[in-house]
Amino acid sequence: MGRGDLSDVEWERLRPFLPVSNGRCGRWRDHRQVIDGILYRVRTGVHWRDRPERFGPWKTVYERHRLWSADGTWERLLQQVQATANAAGEIDWDVSVDSTIVRAHQHAADAHRPAAGARRKGGRRARTSGRNAMAEPARPPGGGGAGGEGLGRSRGGFTTKLHLSADGRCRPLSLIVTPGQRADCSQFKPVLEKIRVPKIGPGRPRKKPDSVTADKAYSNGPVRNYLRRRSIRHAIPEKTDSQATRLCKGSRGGRPPGFDEERYKKRNTVERTINRLKQHRAVATRYDKRRYVYLGTATAAALTIWLRT
Repeated sequence: MGRGDLSDVEWERLRPFLPVSNGRCGRWRDHRQVIDGILYRVRTGVHWRDRPERFGPWKTVYERHRLWSADGTWERLLQQVQATANAAGEIDWDVSVDSTIVRAHQHAADAHRPAAGARRKGGRRARTSGRNAMAEPARPPGGGGAGGEGLGRSRGGFTTKLHLSADGRCRPLSLIVTPGQRADCSQFKPVLEKIRVPKIGPGRPRKKPDSVTADKAYSNGPVRNYLRRRSIRHAIPEKTDSQATRLCKGSRGGRPPGFDEERYKKRNTVERTINRLKQHRAVATRYDKRRYVYLGTATAAALTIWLRT
C-alpha cells in the first residue's frame, strides 16, 4: 500500500456503497485500485497519463472519475460516510459557510462547447439516422464558454470559486463551484440547501444545522430572512456601511441584528477546512476542464478528509 492509498478500514467503509457492474459491458477493473489512482491524482495534481502504473491504465482511472463525477457517485459516497458519522454523534452541527478562490491552470481553460449536431444551410439541424447517429453521453448541464464551466475572468486569468459549508470539526458538508467573480452571498442558500446527511435506517435526511456562522460578505437582508424562515440561529456581523445607514435613519432604521461574538469565534473552522481541501493539489489549482469534473475532484478530496478525521 502506497502513501495516500485507502487503508483496509477505509476501504471497508466505502465498499458496500460502490456501484456494481451490470455485466453487459464487461467486468470493471478493481474499484480499490482505481480509487487509489484517483486519490493519487487528486493529492498530487499530476497529469492523468503520469500516474504510476500500479494503478492500471490511465484512461480507466480518468473515465471512472469522470463518470462518477457526472452521475453523483462521489457525492453519494460522501453522504454515506457523513451518515455513519452522524449516527455515531460525531458531527458538530454548528456550521460555518465561506468560499475560496482557486486559480485555473491553462489546461482547464480550453474546453470546447459540445457539438450540437450538424446544421443545414438556413439554420436547420441535419438529421442523422441508423449507423451514422451518435448518442450524446449524459452529463450535467453546462459546457462551452467560461461561465458554463465555472471559470471567471480576472486580471490574473481564469479563476474558480469554491463555496462550501463545514461542520464544527473542520469537515466539508456541501460544495458548490461557480465562476470566480460570483458573489459569496448569492450562493449562501444553495450551499445550505445542499447539506443532506442521510439517516441509517428509516427517516428523513438531516438538512438543518443548529447554527450558522459567516463573515460580513453574507450580511444582507435576503440571507438573514432566509435563516429566520428556517429558524436557524446565526452569527453574522453587520457591515459598517449598513450600520451607518441604519443609525442615520434613527428610530426608522430598526434594531441592530443579533450577534453572538462567542459563537462567531468558531468561524475559523471553515477556514481550516479550506486549508485541508487545498492540501490536495488538484483542488488548490484547477486542472479539470469541466466544472462537474472539478466538483467531483473537490468532493473526492472532501471524502478523504471525512475518512481520515
